[in-house]
Amino acid sequence: MSLLNRDNYSFVSLLLFSALILFTVANTLDISYVESINYFSNFNELTFLTHAATFLFGESNISIRSPFIISYLFSIILFYQISKNYIKHHRDQLISVSIFMALPGVVSASLLINTSILVIFLILLYIYIYNKTNQHSYFLLTLFLFIDNSFAILFISLFFYSLKQKDNKLLVLSLILFGISMQVYGFDSGGKPKGYFIETIAIYASVFSPLIFFYFIYSLYRTAIKGELDLLWYIASTTLIFSFLLSFRQSLDIEEFAPYIVIAIPIMVKTFLNSYRVRLPQFRTKHKIGINIALAVLLINTSIMLFNKPLYLYLDNPSKHFAYKHHFAKDIANELKKNNIYVITTNSKSLQKRLRFYGILPGGSKMLYTYKPKNYDKILNIKYLNKSILTLYLS
Repeated sequence: MSLLNRDNYSFVSLLLFSALILFTVANTLDISYVESINYFSNFNELTFLTHAATFLFGESNISIRSPFIISYLFSIILFYQISKNYIKHHRDQLISVSIFMALPGVVSASLLINTSILVIFLILLYIYIYNKTNQHSYFLLTLFLFIDNSFAILFISLFFYSLKQKDNKLLVLSLILFGISMQVYGFDSGGKPKGYFIETIAIYASVFSPLIFFYFIYSLYRTAIKGELDLLWYIASTTLIFSFLLSFRQSLDIEEFAPYIVIAIPIMVKTFLNSYRVRLPQFRTKHKIGINIALAVLLINTSIMLFNKPLYLYLDNPSKHFAYKHHFAKDIANELKKNNIYVITTNSKSLQKRLRFYGILPGGSKMLYTYKPKNYDKILNIKYLNKSILTLYLS
């Protein structure tokens, strides 16, 4: 896989620019309560990766998120190579990879401490190996069983694919791995049936950007009509149908399904470009307008997600900000350190856990309140661009 030939200079530039943006944004994202649990309390692959990163680079916002940004960058490289199997022209390949890179769900996965971007990377690695060798990596499939429960979706997708390919070895292995996954991790299907189909559609639309998601569904349908049902189509379509069926009964964790769907962006781009180029130039206006609107909405959504702090200036209640749980813990820790406080007890369990990452340990006689108590000695006022965001009370 060479990235140094002349045709790939633009791709490498795009990759480096993306890395710069992500590492810059990562520095503004403080550890959340859920992330701090993974870091301090749990014992899983997320714990291992984050501790390895902070061991090498120290405890900081950038270091703790670096394994996921790096996974994202390697995923982009694999995705770019896979796109070449669907899209002939280099410029079109750049369009495909740019859409994938900018999807809100993919970008957010690269910045947060969760398994989504790791799953995306591993699926793309599996598909890349299959495309190169025309052989399924049974070692990787077995390894996936021990990494994340969501790989059960991949196993069931491969089961249906093996039926089409009449691959008995893959059929048996995928069925065994799916059965073991269900036995080990289980599947939540309890409770009274409730319809969450519309909610699921809405979440998928936020992961993709609305117009792109609906065209994505259309492209899977068009591909099925043409009979071009390859491995990528089976993984994405099986996952999408499976999630829709489940949503009629219960609310879904889309993080478990989205990685298996976003990888099929090349199918969507290929469908659009084929439809666009079979028309004479004078009949391409609707396509141009549609793609420009879709890409504009995608760019706006992703930009707001990445550079969201200015939204605090327009919110009466800062806690309503969608990224509030990722902000201001470091600022609070710095204010405490200015007051020579490195050990303190807070009334908030989540804040206590988050402060620990920034060197403020739990305990001691001092108390930090997130509400105004009857007696206190000092007020800590956290601001963003001179606007008061958070007031805490030190006793």
